[in-house]
Amino acid sequence: MYKTAQLMAATALTAVSATATLAETWDMPMAYSASNFHSATGAEFAKCVTTGTGGELEIVTHPSGSLFKGADIKRAIQTGQAPIGERLLSGHQNENALFGFDSIPFLATSFEDSDKLWKAAKPSLEKLLAEQNLTLLYAVPWPPQGLYFKNEVTSVAEMKGIKFRSYNNATSRLAELTGMLPVTIEAAEISQAFATGVAESMVSSGSTGYDRKVWESLSYFYEVDAWLPRNYVMVNSDVWADTSDAHKNVIKGCAELAEYAGNWRAKEYTGFTLQGLRDGGMTVGPASEQMVGELKEIGVTMTNEWLEAAGEEGKAIVDAFMAEQ
Repeated sequence: MYKTAQLMAATALTAVSATATLAETWDMPMAYSASNFHSATGAEFAKCVTTGTGGELEIVTHPSGSLFKGADIKRAIQTGQAPIGERLLSGHQNENALFGFDSIPFLATSFEDSDKLWKAAKPSLEKLLAEQNLTLLYAVPWPPQGLYFKNEVTSVAEMKGIKFRSYNNATSRLAELTGMLPVTIEAAEISQAFATGVAESMVSSGSTGYDRKVWESLSYFYEVDAWLPRNYVMVNSDVWADTSDAHKNVIKGCAELAEYAGNWRAKEYTGFTLQGLRDGGMTVGPASEQMVGELKEIGVTMTNEWLEAAGEEGKAIVDAFMAEQ
């Protein structure tokens, strides 16, 4: 009897050890703070996968650029330093103009138009990512981008010389064309940059400003609805190929839920965060007609530049989008 009990215990221990051996952990770097709605969506996606696979595959999120800085996340996934991660792909427009399709000024300025533009661009983007050893899982838009300033600004001429936080080619070019001085700053460093005077302005959503409490340094937010960039969750294609079909199905299902939830959050968060900026003491409202008109002229210049850089594939995306209007 004693020997039988010993044998049963040993068998149970072996089974537990085998299960532990089969368990796998994916670290998921993210650039934005844990309180940001993209990070919250990512955390729910990770929990969904972990639960859906019965703990056989656990995804652990690392927000605020704590594992890899925002600019390094895409490369980390490509090279297998991280199996999965989230990145604002327009930050890599210098690699390929197609990555900046969602940051063309005043092309898609609403959630509805952003969805149409995404549908037009998705096949080309998935193909481009596949060539870089990356598999797209889901994408979520930011709320419409507005302009933040320390002091009141009513025209492009008044922007000259202002230190402007840039995060991709489009924002750097916007700074150049308005006479501002672009300074590359990752999302996790925004609060410190404004507090120390490294930057005095930025184009971003109400969400980013609210999360980073920019009212401690800035005073104005102008709703210009310039564009709606997207964050993308990607997995290393080699890792994906080695993932079982059962786990792939769970991941795909969780990704669909995350995309739906993220889109809903982006819309709901827009009004909430703008009110949060007001509550923090900022002046929030539309830009002057003069400034909007001048910015749209700059938008035409930037659109033409993007189309030239993106070539026929870029033109096809814009044409497909316009056909849906």
